Amino acid sequence: MKPELLAPAGSLAKLKCALHFGADAVYAGGKSFSLRAFSNNFTHDELAEGIGFAHTLGKKVYVAVNIFARNADLKELSSYFAALAKMGADAVLISDLGVLAVCKEAAPGLPVHISTQANVTNAAACRMFASLGASRVVLARELSLAEIAEIHAACPDLELEAFVHGAMCISYSGRCYLSDYLDGRPANRGACVQACRRSYRVQSGENGAWCDLEEDGRGTYLLNSKDLNMSAHLSELAQAGVVSLKIEGRMKSEYYLATVVNAYRRILDEGYSAALGAELECVDHRSYTTAYAFGENYETVHYSGSQAAGTCEFVAVVRGHENGRTYVEMRNRFYENEVLEALSPTAPLAQKVTLSDLRDQSGAPCADAKLVQGVYSFASPVALTQGDILRRRRK
Repeated sequence: MKPELLAPAGSLAKLKCALHFGADAVYAGGKSFSLRAFSNNFTHDELAEGIGFAHTLGKKVYVAVNIFARNADLKELSSYFAALAKMGADAVLISDLGVLAVCKEAAPGLPVHISTQANVTNAAACRMFASLGASRVVLARELSLAEIAEIHAACPDLELEAFVHGAMCISYSGRCYLSDYLDGRPANRGACVQACRRSYRVQSGENGAWCDLEEDGRGTYLLNSKDLNMSAHLSELAQAGVVSLKIEGRMKSEYYLATVVNAYRRILDEGYSAALGAELECVDHRSYTTAYAFGENYETVHYSGSQAAGTCEFVAVVRGHENGRTYVEMRNRFYENEVLEALSPTAPLAQKVTLSDLRDQSGAPCADAKLVQGVYSFASPVALTQGDILRRRRK
């Protein structure tokens, strides 16, 4: 049985995008109690709509409730869990033991997944969480494939989930206090400012002299982690006992989400290939790493402050196809007769699309689509569907 492909959903639009491009399930957060406070996140009504939409496709929505709670949170948490159960949420992600206790009392039938924020690294912890009612554990990113296999052998009835792609935290399982210390924004309550991505210099405590650490005059990015990429090793994760493959990125763009989910969906269905691996170069990213999957790894820091630009640029999102014409909403400027690539779960990989007979929203001929989020159409034999994306290959 193939593992579940689990994608992030930072908004209702991103939820629909992830499901369109092949995710089996998504994880989302409400306006409170989630570790991505700066993501758009979901209102109660949006969560209910997203859950209903996913269920019509036979897919699932897991809701992150993974803050480390304070006393003041507990009363509202109780009603929140009851509301999630009523909406039909497929599971909640929890880090805090107190929050787990509140959930079991307020919504005893609501499945619980233990968040990676709980930094579960051994079989004994898995057994304990299972005894407390958890059906799944999202394992710490620091584990190797061999350690995951050992946990699965010791806990064969417990579902195991692991991250396969996206940004990583330099701190152990994301348990970071740097953001709170420097900016007063607690990462463990969803307000991380990603202080680890900044450049740093080291100063001697004795005489105030600067140490010879910086790569250049700006300092060095000694806390800046590389991005995870396990795309070539999905079968090994499945053999180790992982049933859900998780993509990071609730704050990433729809284009990023579409590209990465599409690539991983095809890899799961068709097997890994160089062409599919290259799809993950189409989005902005830091240097890739397999982190600790194969044991100790001392090469996980990204010493540049910037991300590498993707090999492709997001141009437009498809709004429909009718009577031989494709209707798109502009994201970056494009031109009549330009040849773009289609990103679609049903079209061949990187299929070429020529923008013939380009017209604006009023139907008038147009040589230059320059109105931001303007709707344009063009004649196309390729029947793209709503939610597909057009992109430009960078030279």
